[in-house]
Amino acid sequence: MTAKSDPLELINGKVLVSQTTGTNERRTKHSGTNTFGSLSGWVVHPCTPHVHDAHKVSINEHYASTVEEQVSMLSLLEPSARELGMLKLMADFFAERPEFAGKIESYTTAHYALVTTYSENFDLSVEDAWTVFEGLQKKINEAEYIHVKAPAIAGRLLPLSREEVNMARVLVDYFSENPKMTPAGSLISPRAEALADAYQWSHGGNAEAAREFLQNLIERLQTAAFVKIDTLTPLIAAPNPYEAALRQLDMAAKKLNLDTGIHEMLKHPMRVIIVNIPVAMDDGSMRIFTGYRVRYNDALGPTKGGIRYHPDLTVDEVIALAAWMTWKTAVTGLPLGGGKGGIRCNPKEMSKAELERLTRGFARAIAKFIGPSTDVPAPDVYTDAQTMAWIMDEYSEIVGHAAPGVVTGKPVNVGGSLGRSEATSRGLMYVVIEAAKHLRINLKNATVAVQGYGNVGYHAARLLHEIGCKIIAVSDSRGGAYDPNGLDPMKVLEHKNRTGSVTDYPRSTHITNEQLLELECDILIPAALENAVTETNAAKIRAKIVAEGANGPVTPGADEILLNKRVFVIPDILANSGGVIVSYFEQVQNQMNFYWTEDEVRSRLENRITDAFKNVLNIAREHNVDMRTAAYMVAVRRVGGAILARKSIILTPTAASTMPG
Repeated sequence: MTAKSDPLELINGKVLVSQTTGTNERRTKHSGTNTFGSLSGWVVHPCTPHVHDAHKVSINEHYASTVEEQVSMLSLLEPSARELGMLKLMADFFAERPEFAGKIESYTTAHYALVTTYSENFDLSVEDAWTVFEGLQKKINEAEYIHVKAPAIAGRLLPLSREEVNMARVLVDYFSENPKMTPAGSLISPRAEALADAYQWSHGGNAEAAREFLQNLIERLQTAAFVKIDTLTPLIAAPNPYEAALRQLDMAAKKLNLDTGIHEMLKHPMRVIIVNIPVAMDDGSMRIFTGYRVRYNDALGPTKGGIRYHPDLTVDEVIALAAWMTWKTAVTGLPLGGGKGGIRCNPKEMSKAELERLTRGFARAIAKFIGPSTDVPAPDVYTDAQTMAWIMDEYSEIVGHAAPGVVTGKPVNVGGSLGRSEATSRGLMYVVIEAAKHLRINLKNATVAVQGYGNVGYHAARLLHEIGCKIIAVSDSRGGAYDPNGLDPMKVLEHKNRTGSVTDYPRSTHITNEQLLELECDILIPAALENAVTETNAAKIRAKIVAEGANGPVTPGADEILLNKRVFVIPDILANSGGVIVSYFEQVQNQMNFYWTEDEVRSRLENRITDAFKNVLNIAREHNVDMRTAAYMVAVRRVGGAILARKSIILTPTAASTMPG
């Protein structure tokens, strides 16, 4: 590849690059039928923080000589706090004055010494300590670059040298169960000499230089406040949420006897954009963050979907979320398609000024591909109304006029809608009420457990508490609080704001997120991230209703187990659709420049989501399927019908009979 600003079309992990005959312009080649015109295709901007300079993609054109190349791009990894603690402990073993390694000589092997000492000092089981080591070892071995931030060096994030990175690999190998770099006989040497010998054996050089690399590395790691790793290894979530989204689509397609051509189209996103955003940090350093924006399908209207900030975000996760948004807008009858976006970053470790610079850089990078009639972002995990205000302001500066409709979830005083902040949770409450009616569950004193105490989890707990439910457990990323007599959601939030977590709430018992999911309760609300309920723990779920506040919290394998246990699952594309419904209301109000009262917003939301629940329940009864399959059947039928109406695709008579006319 030559010009880094060229957009690249990614097909199954590879790039098809085409060059026109007789010109120097490089463009992408589409593999397959172009059913959505020039906006279709999976497009990647691997190194362009400003995509305005990139060529437009035209898939309808025909090009000569196609070259197939693999995509390689640096991705950011941030070791967890536990992994950083493990790394510092490994360094401590080789320090002149170790703090924790006094008993190392009594252990039989280095790896046993490490995990046992870590377990004793960090209050983890030996098995969990070993899991932390394995995760850290994988990240170090896949590292292309490692940066370390130490307060002693003016707080700067500075790179390790290539030799120090190699020594870090030797360091983690030394503590592995079966070291591969340690030469025979070095185990009887002093520890530092053994590591220097291992470095010489695996990377060459002389002993004096190896000892210097080790000393430099140990000093850097002992004082490290933060570590950043850049890797060329593709980042894949496990289990892969995109695979889960495809399995759910396949089930609905089979039930509908969907035309294979439309089915193939619905398996793939229209466009995936990847941008790298340079951000000047408060300490004067420059960091590059990777951002994604996916437009999955726009058959029903402009794509719509949130932007999340998370250190473990992957492109497959964003594609899956965009697919789920496609079905979410369709199942609720909105004239919108599905999209999603996000940035790999840890917002908890960034200042407000850094987050603003990051957000504005992302807005500039994707400005050509968003807009009120094209693709409308919204808040998601670790983004909020302020984030949307920054995007709107930056976009308005670019287009030269106020454009409040470019995003939703804005502050009310700059075009936001009343009722938006609690909309997802209020919609969830309405469908829980309908599910309780269907199952004949009295919600007065019905017990509720909420995993995740962010915006959705908190408001869900508060609203259900207000209608008489008993909130017995809540949790966040650090753990949970349990009280069988009931928790006051507002007081728990005050405690979290004061301490940083719901854990240690007065008169409550500490529980883990896993224990919360397995509590006996009437209603379980997983409102954190994907893959909370899997085949591993689904059999232990004891709730009567699972209302998915998060996107994709229950895996397909877990779905089957819950169905056999007769647990009533309200799927994410229905349960948490209140947010996108009120986001649509915000778009409508922006276009009219006329705004509704909060009571009007709530009433319209209740009508829309209640009608959607009843429609899905009727399909479930009619076809004898679970609620998730029924919801997908409704959504896929609507999107497929729109494709048929717009593109005049000729279907087989059997398939045509299942599609709307």
